[in-house]
Order: sequence, then C-alpha cells, then structure tokens
Amino acid sequence: MAEAAAQDLLLAAAFVSDAQYNRNIPFKTSPEAVRLYRLYNHWMMRTATYFFIFLNLSLALFEEPAVYPLPFLATSVLEVLCLLVFLGRLTHFAKVTLHNVFWKDTKNICIMVAILLSLTDLAVYGVLRLYGVRSIRWSRIVRPVFLINFAESRQIRRAFRSIRNTLPEITYVFLLFMFSLLMFSLMALKLFGERNLQTAEGLPYFRNYLEIVFDLYVLVTTANSPDVMMPAFDFSSWYALFFIAFVIINTYIFMSLFLAVVYNNYKKHLKNEIRKLAYMKRRKMVEAFNLLKEEEGEQFVVREACWKQLVKLVAPDTSNSHRELLLRISDDEQKGFVDKKSFVQLADLLNIQVVTLRIRRHPLARWALYGCAPSRLLRGAVRHRAFVWTYDAIILINAIFIALDEESPYISYAEWVFLALYIIEILLKVYTYEPREFFGKTQFWNWFDTLIIFAALTATILNATLKSTMKYNSQQILDIVFILRVLRLIRIVDSIQRFQVIMNTLINIVPTMLTFGGLTLVVYCVFAIIGMELFQGKIQYFPANSNAPHALECGNPALKDSLFARGRYCKNNFNDFASSFIVLMELTVVNQWHVFANGFANVTVQPAKLYFIAFHIVMVIIIVNIFVSFILEAFFVEYSLEKSEVETAIEQKIQELGMGVQEDELQQEQLLDNMESAEHELEGEGGMKPQRKGLVFKIASKRYRTVDALLQRMFEAEIPLEDEGPSFEEILNLSPSSAVPRNLNSESAA
Repeated sequence: MAEAAAQDLLLAAAFVSDAQYNRNIPFKTSPEAVRLYRLYNHWMMRTATYFFIFLNLSLALFEEPAVYPLPFLATSVLEVLCLLVFLGRLTHFAKVTLHNVFWKDTKNICIMVAILLSLTDLAVYGVLRLYGVRSIRWSRIVRPVFLINFAESRQIRRAFRSIRNTLPEITYVFLLFMFSLLMFSLMALKLFGERNLQTAEGLPYFRNYLEIVFDLYVLVTTANSPDVMMPAFDFSSWYALFFIAFVIINTYIFMSLFLAVVYNNYKKHLKNEIRKLAYMKRRKMVEAFNLLKEEEGEQFVVREACWKQLVKLVAPDTSNSHRELLLRISDDEQKGFVDKKSFVQLADLLNIQVVTLRIRRHPLARWALYGCAPSRLLRGAVRHRAFVWTYDAIILINAIFIALDEESPYISYAEWVFLALYIIEILLKVYTYEPREFFGKTQFWNWFDTLIIFAALTATILNATLKSTMKYNSQQILDIVFILRVLRLIRIVDSIQRFQVIMNTLINIVPTMLTFGGLTLVVYCVFAIIGMELFQGKIQYFPANSNAPHALECGNPALKDSLFARGRYCKNNFNDFASSFIVLMELTVVNQWHVFANGFANVTVQPAKLYFIAFHIVMVIIIVNIFVSFILEAFFVEYSLEKSEVETAIEQKIQELGMGVQEDELQQEQLLDNMESAEHELEGEGGMKPQRKGLVFKIASKRYRTVDALLQRMFEAEIPLEDEGPSFEEILNLSPSSAVPRNLNSESAA
C-alpha cells in the first residue's frame, strides 16, 4: 500500500512539473517510465542535449571549407559522437512515451532519418576521400533538424508552425504580388527597351525581360532606388510616374499586406497554442489531484503531509519557509488539507517568484555614533527619493558636459568634480545600507555604478602617475568610462510611467528573442551550407597592397568594372561558414543586396540570383514579419495589462494574508533574489524605526515575464475553476477554427 502511494506521488509530481513548465509529452505512467521521464526532463540532460546540438552545428567551422581546419578524422569522430548522443536521447524518449504516440510523432521520424542520412553521407564521403574523389557533404544541410525536432525546442517548433500555417494565406498575396511585378516588368520592357538607354555603368537599360523582373524586385526592397530609375528619368521626367506608381503599389501596399496577413495568422494560431497550453495545464493538475485525493466529508482533498511531499518532489530547491508560505496560501483556513480548487493552482503558485526582505544590522551599528541624531538624519536623506532625483539630475548634467568641448579646461575640471560626486554617492550608500545587501548578487545597478566609478578613479590615478614618465594619456579610457556612466540614464527613462509600457515590452521580448534567434540560426545554417557549395572559391579577398593577379577584381576577371569589385566587397564571400553568416546578415539588412546577387551571378550563372531572392523571401518577408508580429502582440498585451492591472488570484491571496509588502514599503536595496531558510528572520537595525518580525514576502517584478505567460494567464482567468477541460486527445486536436469549450471566448484569450 505504501509503495503504491509512493508511486502515485511520483506520477503526480510528474504531472505537476509538466503543468508548471507547459510540457505536453504523453508519457507512460508505469513507475519505471515515470522515473525515466523525470530523468529525461532533468536540466542536466537538456543542457547536454543542447550542447551536442550546437557542437554538431559548429562542426561546419572546422570542416572544409574551414575557418579553423581540423583533420577529417577529428570532425568525423565528433559528428559520430553527436549522432550517438542524439540516438540515445531519442531512445530515452521512446522509453517514456507510448509506443503508438512515438511512431506517429513526425519529429521523431525526422530525427531518425537525419541520423541515418548523416551516417550514410559521412561513410560515403570518407570512402571517396580515401580514393581522392571530391564530393559534397550534402547531409550537413539536415543538421538544423536536430535543433528543431527535439522535445526541448518546442518554442522553435511553434515558430515554424506559425510559418507553416501562414504559408497558405501568404501564398495568395505573393502570387498577386508576382502578377503585379511581372505586369510592371512587361510595361517597362515596352516603355524603355527600344529607346537605347544605358545605365551609369554603360550597360543596356531594361532590354532583357528577366533582368527587368529582377531589377524591379530589388526596387521593391528599395535597395537600388533611385539608381534604377535615373536613366529613364534623365530621358523624360514623366517616366518618374511609372516608378512612383510601382513603388506605391508593390512596396507600400503589397509589403504591408504581407505584414497584415502574417500578423493575422500569427495571432490566430497563437491563440490556439495558448488555449492548448492552458487546457493541458488544467488537465494535468486534475490528473495529479485524482491520484492523491482522499475523501473528507462530502469532498475530495489532498492531505497536508502528502501536499508537502509533492511540492518537495516538484521543487526540491524550495526552502522550508517558502513551502510553508505556499501551504498557507493553499490551505488558508489551516484545515490540514488542500481542496481541489486550491490544488489545481499549485503550478501557477510554483511559477511565481517570491523574494523575501531580510534586514541585517549594519556593521557600524555597534558604535553609538552611528545611531546619533546627525547620523540618522544623514541616512534618512540618502534613503529619501530626493537623493535619487538629485543624482539623476547630476547624471543628466554630466551627460551634457561629456557632449561639450573636452579641450576646455573648465570641462576637464568638471569631469573630476562629477567623479568626486559619484564617489561620495557610493560611500553614502554603503554607509546607509547594509554592505552585504547593497552588493547582493542581484543588485546589478549597485555593482555597475561602483565598478564604473572605481574604474574612472583607477584611470585617473594611472594617468597622473604615468603622464610624467612616458607619453601616455588615459583620456580615451576616461571618456569610455564616463560614457558608460551615462547608461544610468536608462534608470531615469524607466522611472517615467509613460515609458514603462515600452520598457516592459523590451524586457518581455528578450526570452522570445532567443526563439527567433534559433529560427534565424536554422535558416542561416541551411543557406550558408548551400551558399558554400554554390559559391566557394569564386571570390577571393586580397589586402589593399596585394600584387596578385586580378586582386582588384576579387580574384575573378568576371567582376571587372562591376559594382561588387568597385565597392571592395571581396571579403563578403562564401569561402567558409563564418564568412557565409556575415554575408547572410548583410542580406537580411537588405541594403545593397542586389550588388551581392549580381556579383555572385557574374562569377557563376545568372540563375544564381534565385538563391538571393529565395533568402530574401524566407528571411525578410516571412521570418522578419513574424518577429514584427510578435512585437506588435507583445506591445498590445503590455498596454492592455497596464490599463487593466491584471493580477492572478495567487498574488491577491498573498496580499490578503498580510504576508506581502508593497513596493513603496520596501527600502531600497533590501530585496533578496531567492527565499531564505526559516532561520533567517528579520532583525531591526539600530536607530531605525521598528520593523515587522518574521518573514515578509513580496511578489517578484511582473515585468520579467514572457508574453506567452501573460497571454496564458489571461486565458486561464476565463476558465472556471471547476472546469477540468477537454481530454488530452481533444486538447491536442484543438484547431484555431474549433469552438472554444465551456463557453469560452477565444478573443479574450489573447
């Protein structure tokens, strides 16, 4: 009986952990499978998986064509090691998931096929290499498959699903755009083709239809404006109307339509994803409750002892005081059990970061002088908001002085005055606040200010010491230090209420930037490998004073008198993986991308331009627009939250218990990042007003939450607590067009 209860507890912990981290893996429920599943989700296993994924991707830096060449045997051994790790991870996943679910999951099939293709290609390439036959490592293009398809990369997969779901809608707009482009190209051929016009380089102007299509496509991106118009405009000013009409229709209207379609589909499918996450969390919490419930009168409950064991399993790093706080919230009447209504909120409760205020005695408090009236007055002044405002004003004035003429002796002297003021600020704060808390691990701005000030002080001393002995001047170092000091202006901007929506949005999109960074990495890897196979060695870089043949033409006579050679773009090539990434980054920026396309087409074949057009469509039109859509949604969510001041029921309960503190009740620099153990109680500081005893808690800043979490919280607020939601299978099959169960309005979900 006890063994069965322990197994149920372990299974319930797995369900709660999945709900906490929004995992939707359908795992086996046998005791052995549950233990393997908990091991599968251990942070060390996930970290190791990511390490080998990025090691596998980075092998392109050491393989031919290599940035840092390694022997083929070394890269082969590393690749085989990575593939074995991936196979082991996939086998581990197969052990914990249901057999029919595993083989129906497309991402598992993709991983197995990618492993098989990589091993086959590696073997074939190695054999051909032994016989001196050069071949292509075509399997390198499938390496990003591992980054996309492992269970850990669900955010990247969701981004790809957004692209996949958007493609049908965007295809119709793209076809209409291409029709417009082809029609304008045909009109341009008839208008300018027979007038014997020439470009500034002396080339025929608009006489080849395919060249016209390419030039006008580039004009849509504005990269060749107004150069492409000038021959016709010089011939007749009326021809400017043709290009104006083209730009209005294709650049402003169609490109805006692309963004509108991408945003609309992104928003629609984001709502569906959030609905799935919300219902999956509710369903898993209900399953966990059903495993642990006991009958208490007319209701089912989870006993206090069982609840504590569960929380300890799910969050083993949580301190005793933190667990007691969570229990107090869940069992606010202290009945000795947790009812279903409170239990299903446990995942949300664990996701709320709680900080505690601990007041230590200042080391100087043992001296009577520290508690005298002048000392208390001084410390009170430092704690006052006016002290912060005063130094904000000093920073602003210092920024103005930095921008003024530094040759003036008065400006130079003023810098030392500001330095002295900043040192006084640091000393006053250390005198006022307990040093260990002032320099706590989370007190970023205190560390930043102190390091910058003492760096400036050190540079000043070095400058004074060395100036008389050698021709050395650290003024440039001081300038950098003072400029870094101006970064404190961010704190001034952040304190303005109207700017906080923008600042919150910037903070909240940082985690999602990693998702789109992974998405961009996948696209860059694929196009970089293709680019190296197509253009490797076609363009070479030579130093400015090189006497090598065709050095001015990037080592290729086909580039003679081209814009590519005249612009000295020779270092922008596909001769290795790192150079390829730089070229792709420049293509993403769009400016002058047509010069790159023409240059590489000149050294290969004209259809090579399709490579650059394809990259522009995938990266700029689709992925960048999805990223813009996310920023728009993030801003709208932040703005609505600022208007409605949405708070979860958990946060409200903490305040209702009287164990929370408001922002204005806290003294500056006295927050600790994590919960402390119960032994660390608050102590009053000599000379200060009496403080409340025991542990005092505060909800961590709401600003450091992802937009997905905010959207999910808004949707969960619409789900009645008694609603257990659809079954697992129904949740996974939810579609954007399906009705929302239990009379929920999907529009309110996002």
